[in-house]
Amino acid sequence: MNWDIIKATYQEQYEEDVLTLSGEGCTIVLHNDDYNTFDHVIESLVEVCKHEAEQAEQCAWITHFVGKCEVKKGSEELLKSMYRKLKVRGLTVTLEK
Repeated sequence: MNWDIIKATYQEQYEEDVLTLSGEGCTIVLHNDDYNTFDHVIESLVEVCKHEAEQAEQCAWITHFVGKCEVKKGSEELLKSMYRKLKVRGLTVTLEK
């Protein structure tokens, strides 16, 4: 078992949780559109945001019915990269502070 990877994963999650609780950081918001399929949105959230498939599907349904969904919270530094990758995949997302 690679303990460095496990430690890094928990450290990243801890830092995201601290930023969220302190009110700092950013949020990636997914917006509904008429051209991305559910499968494409789910696949993108799993690959880019590291969501579980079930979580990604829930975000897709919320976005479909509500019009938008917060899909990731964390530091601006971490989220800028994810935001760009989601945009390249054609998703309608915003990065909000």
